[in-house]
Amino acid sequence: MAAALLSAAALLVSACSSSGDASTSAATSAGTAQLAALPRSTPSALAPYYGQKLTWRDCGVPGFQCATMKAPLDYARPGAGDVRLAVARKKATGKAKPLGSLLVNPGGPGGSAVDYLQQYAGIGYPAEVRARYDMVAVDPRGVARSEPVECLNGPQMDRFTETDMTPDDQKETDQLVGEYKTFAEACGAHSAQVLRHVSTVDSARDMDILRAVLGDPKLNYVGASYGTFLGATYAGLFPERVGRMVLDGAMDPSLSARELNLQQTAGFETAFQSFSRDCAKRTDCPLGPKGSTPTQIADNLSTFFQKVDAHPVPTGAPDGRKLTESLATTGVIAAMYDQAEWEQLRDALRSAMKDNDGAGLLALSDSYYERDADGRYSNLMFANAAVNCLDLPPAFTGPEQVEKALPEFEKASPVFGPNLAWASLNCAYWPVKATGEPHRIEAKGAAPIVVVGTTRDPATPYRWAQSLARQLSSARLLTYVGDGHTAYGRGSTCIDSAINAYLLDGTPPAEGKRCS
Repeated sequence: MAAALLSAAALLVSACSSSGDASTSAATSAGTAQLAALPRSTPSALAPYYGQKLTWRDCGVPGFQCATMKAPLDYARPGAGDVRLAVARKKATGKAKPLGSLLVNPGGPGGSAVDYLQQYAGIGYPAEVRARYDMVAVDPRGVARSEPVECLNGPQMDRFTETDMTPDDQKETDQLVGEYKTFAEACGAHSAQVLRHVSTVDSARDMDILRAVLGDPKLNYVGASYGTFLGATYAGLFPERVGRMVLDGAMDPSLSARELNLQQTAGFETAFQSFSRDCAKRTDCPLGPKGSTPTQIADNLSTFFQKVDAHPVPTGAPDGRKLTESLATTGVIAAMYDQAEWEQLRDALRSAMKDNDGAGLLALSDSYYERDADGRYSNLMFANAAVNCLDLPPAFTGPEQVEKALPEFEKASPVFGPNLAWASLNCAYWPVKATGEPHRIEAKGAAPIVVVGTTRDPATPYRWAQSLARQLSSARLLTYVGDGHTAYGRGSTCIDSAINAYLLDGTPPAEGKRCS
């Protein structure tokens, strides 16, 4: 699915959220916070937002319309100012009775839902779904067209992404910490106002305003990756307003940031093992001869990373950028999201290892970071950090904690563990204190919700889908036995048929249904 790289930002900490407002969280007997529903009646202070009329205009993309919606910057103080959110839609194409709006979100956090709608969902979702639903997207607050969080400029981001993520000594550790601090300080300086109000709870509440403004009594929704947490949060806050909801590549809101990062590290190891087994069957595998074991392939990749660390590889880039260890690692990780990228990864590794040409791996890394050929970055990584660092307390508060955790991360993934452990330090120096905490979401009273998990998903491990399905009172778990991040629209007729049937007639998949 086209969401693969949009969702890739989950690498930086796929965090969960709970509101800092006591009205939306409660303690369970086990001591784990639980997201509690908001009152059914709309507060009078929010009435102007719920009653607003959208003015639709041409988007410049054939078949799509765009509008701007207002939401309160601070739901605790609705009169303190607005945020303006970008909304897009494509009207239902069929003549049969329409089913209302279907809101889509590709994940991240930080992925543009409007781009996803215009580039994939609005034209690539099954025709029968697009015939019955108005396809709709809103860029969450802080993302893309919706008052985006801004941090570093292009050259600064280049320096940030090239920084050694596996420091070998105190000097390199200090340099990495310095880059994290620079990143955080820049976000605080350029986006001070919005930075405190981009939590997942805030965005879920925005979706309820959009539901009302569109005239839908209930919210129909398909969310991928982080979009599953956004959808589950909506269900927890507004259970009686849940329509047909699909949560594909599910996250587990009950985990701490450290647990999320550690389990995601193991998820990337699972995906890499699949890639290794596939590579070993081929005569052109750059990481070892045909018949190599996954361990041998992993060792060869680690050796390559060490060589790149010592001697960055030329890329032929006009600006002189070279392939550093961190960029090479990101390029490999990016290809783990979709097995369709494995051939490209093999070619890129072969060029870098045999021909001393790092252009292929650099291209994979740039696609992950959403860097264009002119050196400009989207705000994906800025919004990603802003949401994650607000949603959960940091995984680590300093480099000493990372160093102590390295053996556990290395056990989870000998190849990626050190890199992902240090990546988990990104919220330690954030200028805004987290308002969320790990919590369960039950959404008691919600209509059936379909939770989709892929058994070898790198970014959202299958166990997260199992956990979320157990938490949600009305969930049905739909399992895809296979590789890649998310399952809907990625080639499984079994998965697509089950989800299409649910979206079109409301019948959820049978309990325990598995597809391959």
